[in-house]
Amino acid sequence: MSNSPGFSDFFYSAPDGLKLHARVYGEANSGPWPVVCLPGLTRNARDFHELALHLSARSATPRKVIAFDYRGRGRSAYDPEVKNYNVGVEAGDVLAGLAALSIGEAAFIGTSRGGLIIHVLGMMRPAVLKAIVFNDIGPVIEAAGLAHIQSYLERAPKPRTFAEAVDAQRSVHGQDFSALTEADWARMVRALNRETDQGLLPDFDPKLVDTVAGLDLKQPLPSLWPQFDALGAIPLLTIRGADSRLLSTDTLQQMREHHSMMKTITVEGQGHAPFLETGDLPSAIAAFLDRAERQYM
Repeated sequence: MSNSPGFSDFFYSAPDGLKLHARVYGEANSGPWPVVCLPGLTRNARDFHELALHLSARSATPRKVIAFDYRGRGRSAYDPEVKNYNVGVEAGDVLAGLAALSIGEAAFIGTSRGGLIIHVLGMMRPAVLKAIVFNDIGPVIEAAGLAHIQSYLERAPKPRTFAEAVDAQRSVHGQDFSALTEADWARMVRALNRETDQGLLPDFDPKLVDTVAGLDLKQPLPSLWPQFDALGAIPLLTIRGADSRLLSTDTLQQMREHHSMMKTITVEGQGHAPFLETGDLPSAIAAFLDRAERQYM
């Protein structure tokens, strides 16, 4: 591992040999459940930086936090086979990373695609899941939300400067994120992009766009209710952006009916997906994890 402010970089091999990366915060913390952070489709470990600092160093129960870069994102290698950019392969990659870190069980926080991966992990290795936080994701994905993501990725602007990148994000997502401050937008741009000789570039394999562009949104999308129901005994917190296009209020209500102990938070002025470092969310997530762990003691 190489040291960086607040975290260490951890590199490991996927089951197929691809070199993958994760950030490890609070490496010396032991005892409480570690926390695994899984980002969205084109996002990376940097999305969780402020939340990970809170959970690993600022909360009443400091925890080890592992934030993963999936293959083709962040500091993980790009996969020459675009077909491997799928939640099944990525779930296997996460398990390989946990094995390399000697972590057999943890609390999981999944944003968007990260939540889908948690559904798959519940089928592959349910014992690894001690508590779950879903960030604006559930067993049903709204086609309108996917269409918005599809449209944005296909027509993503190519800003030349940091200021242009902030303006571009605000132009596309501002309607859904009225609560964000200038600092929030800047942090989003830094997390999503990397600095290159050609300027700012999105920090993911461009071939990921093909995996979304190929979706036929005229056909009904499959749901994950059986996978969600398999999580029924696991403490669960679902966070929804009040302006989300991906997780509907109807689906959230059905989730409550399927999982009677599920806790929920609605984040006003944010859409898909809420910034987990904003407002009281870090403290609320830390408190949820503490309560969930006490249930096992």
